[in-house]
Amino acid sequence: MTSTEIRKTFLAFFGSKGHQIVASSPMVVKNDPTLMFINSGMAPFKDIFLGNQPIKYPRVADTQKCLRVSGKHNDLEEVGIDTYHHTMFEMLGNWSFGDYFKKDAIAWSWELLTEVYKLQKDRLYVTVFEGDEKEKLKFDQDSFDFWKQHIAEERILRGNKKDNFWEMGEQGPCGPCSEIHVDLRSEEERKKADGKNLVNAGHPQVVEIWNNVFMEFNRKADGSLEPLPARHVDTGMGFERLCMALQGKTSNYDTDVFQPLIQFISSRCGIKYGVDEKSDIAMRVMSDHIRAITCAIADGQLPSNNKAGYVIRRILRRAVRYGFTFLNLKEPFLNKLIPILAEQFKDVFPEIKSQQDFIMRVVTEEENAFLRTLEVGIKKFEDLKANNVSGEFAFELYDTFGFPIDLTQLMAREKGMDVDMEGFNKCLSEQKNRSRAAAQVDTEDWISLTPALSPVRTDVHPGGEGEGAAATAFVGYDELESDCEILKYRKVKAKGKEQFQLVLSRTPFYAESGGQVGDTGYIEAAVSSSSQQPEKIYITDTQKENNLIIHFADKLPKDLNATFHAVVKRDRRKLITSNHSATHLMHSALKRVLGAHVNQKGSLVNDEHTRFDFSHFAKVSDEELQKIEKMVNEKISENILLDEKRNVPIKQAQEMGATALFGEKYGDFVRVIVFDPQYSMELCGGTHVRSTGEIEKFKIISESSVAAGVRRVEAITGILVDQYNEEQNKKQAAAENALRDKIELMKAKARNLYSGIEGKSVIDLEKEVDLKAPLQQQEDTLSKLIDNLTGEIAQNVKTGLLKKVTGINGVNLIAEQIQLGNADAIKNISFELKNQLENLVCVLGATIDGKAYLSVIISENLVKDKNFNASNMIREGAKEIQGGGGGQPFYATAGGKNPAGIPAALEKIRSLLK
Repeated sequence: MTSTEIRKTFLAFFGSKGHQIVASSPMVVKNDPTLMFINSGMAPFKDIFLGNQPIKYPRVADTQKCLRVSGKHNDLEEVGIDTYHHTMFEMLGNWSFGDYFKKDAIAWSWELLTEVYKLQKDRLYVTVFEGDEKEKLKFDQDSFDFWKQHIAEERILRGNKKDNFWEMGEQGPCGPCSEIHVDLRSEEERKKADGKNLVNAGHPQVVEIWNNVFMEFNRKADGSLEPLPARHVDTGMGFERLCMALQGKTSNYDTDVFQPLIQFISSRCGIKYGVDEKSDIAMRVMSDHIRAITCAIADGQLPSNNKAGYVIRRILRRAVRYGFTFLNLKEPFLNKLIPILAEQFKDVFPEIKSQQDFIMRVVTEEENAFLRTLEVGIKKFEDLKANNVSGEFAFELYDTFGFPIDLTQLMAREKGMDVDMEGFNKCLSEQKNRSRAAAQVDTEDWISLTPALSPVRTDVHPGGEGEGAAATAFVGYDELESDCEILKYRKVKAKGKEQFQLVLSRTPFYAESGGQVGDTGYIEAAVSSSSQQPEKIYITDTQKENNLIIHFADKLPKDLNATFHAVVKRDRRKLITSNHSATHLMHSALKRVLGAHVNQKGSLVNDEHTRFDFSHFAKVSDEELQKIEKMVNEKISENILLDEKRNVPIKQAQEMGATALFGEKYGDFVRVIVFDPQYSMELCGGTHVRSTGEIEKFKIISESSVAAGVRRVEAITGILVDQYNEEQNKKQAAAENALRDKIELMKAKARNLYSGIEGKSVIDLEKEVDLKAPLQQQEDTLSKLIDNLTGEIAQNVKTGLLKKVTGINGVNLIAEQIQLGNADAIKNISFELKNQLENLVCVLGATIDGKAYLSVIISENLVKDKNFNASNMIREGAKEIQGGGGGQPFYATAGGKNPAGIPAALEKIRSLLK
């Protein structure tokens, strides 16, 4: 079977068992502070397991894009070295949310593997949880008994907590699991050793392909376990490993998932795959990493120096390094693999095909930038003056220039040097400890309260994701104040600051999502008498953790069970709302002015400005920015009414032509924001003005590049435009005053220069400069006039110097103090004199802006034949003017603070020639 057929068969099988087939969630995680990337098939369903989100489909199946490079599941350093670890992988999964449990999950997994996929039963082993006395967890007798109905008892192995109790992290849903392992060894190898002894022993051909996790518990912050609201099934089967087993291979990389990529790399670099271990590893690394890079960019995560973006940049650079070091790929190459991937994934992850050109441009630019960095690092290594490579230097190459330690070791061996690995590992450990400390967040368990009010479910949750969490009613689209109670709270501590997180029964506070920042304000407890002061608890931020709306406060109210009045900071919300609606208008204007290729790649909407990143491959010109700004202001002037459509079926919204964003996970029902259906229609969960006239004004204040093929525009609205214009007017007035002062100084300089030219007296500036012209034009004219006058004076000076040449020991010497207050002019006449006179030593002194200035120029033949050195001479002369200088053997300059010492400096240099 081909990999495409294997994937389709899995989904069709579970479709026949009553499962809803759902699309993969974006690999890049939003609204979950505990994850940067989806690292398991269950991650998108975590809220259902925790009871924070209603169950829509009791049975679900999918293929989920996953990425494991950091945290608990860190496989990065193993990728490419072995044959079965990957950064990005597909996790085939079937899920039961409070529906079927162990019996059906086990029976269906056996049916699919042995009856549909036809895997040999005598090559399969299963594991069950042996229990854990410390955790007071019993042996999983149920799974053992169900497995006995399908497989011989000697093939059912007992596993410990490490292997057979699945936990997503230090906290969260967990439970016993039952793994299925396949023995892919040859018959000859199988006769030598029993496969059951190799299960979970790290053998590359006896590998786990499927894990059935039976979610029963929630791990609390104190380490204890509590039962989940309902029991669930979470299964995950590694797609790439399954393909290896079904296609009769002993390596994932030998399947048709990876071979098209590997063979392309092999043909282009001229090195055959399967011959040399180092080049094989490099090809595996590149073929794996480009999948992770491509999927991440397609889901909206660009490479950068921060957080998730840094992870993607690190993966990309690791791939480039391997190609550079072991495949001799010195030019951008990874980008050439993307069309192959786009074709492979076109039916399952179509977002890659639709963004193929954009992804290629981003990857190409990243490759170019890193190859330049590699060159700098290699030169730094080659310049190293030491017998061995210190751990600190090796770490600098690793941390600053992206060198893997094995590349540094390879380069060191070529020069007969050793690398201090102990020192390197110490530096690496210290860095990791610093990073952990900076990111450490201590989160206590939720403490639930019993409110008197019944929470009302919101119809649409912020973010445009359709279903909201059952716990909180979001009313902030329609109200900025609401009565509420606290459902639960917990204490968190990060970077030494202690805060509390509150979940309310009803809330008008918008939680940060979709680029819009969270609301601030306060909750106020009701009081029993007029003499009592109400207690205000200020809400400093509002965030989403998955679908849970969390309010941040610096302290808890005295009476947690009171009824509260929640109030959003109205003025701040108004500014945010205006900026968000202006962003929609700007997005449409960008498409109309720049082209339909423009797509949103990121945004930040707060009370100060809107920042919008979009796909475009050239700088947006001033003329284009003016058109965009004009178009948005016209739409504001039209005072277009907001047409907000809630709970629209996603298919209907798409048919309407609503703009959806790559990398967003939309539910079956969405919210559509329309400002004139012919102009702007977007899926959006943010807050918006009731009509565009409320925005008042719009102004673009900057345009810049974010990454290859991504531009950024920042803009402001409303009263902030007036404040900005006022500030700009002040700056312009200050600049004009400074320019006027400069022009007056230039006029004085021009008059002074004019009077210094023999035969001329007073200059008539009005004849030379149009004093009624704009200030910039006056400055330009005066600058040219001063240059011309300076040049004329310089020529007069040069003519005078030619008359003062003296001979000393066969050398033509000029040593004079001149009246020429321009260093460039002095340099020019020095070189002109050198070209006119042979055997010349020319020493000139002048006062420039109240400071002493010296220059020495020497004919090349005197430098060569008599070992004259201008730099040495200038240093001696500089002592007399209380300064210093230097330069080249034939030309040098010096400056000092004592112009009165110039004659002594000239005499001192003159004496060096005697």
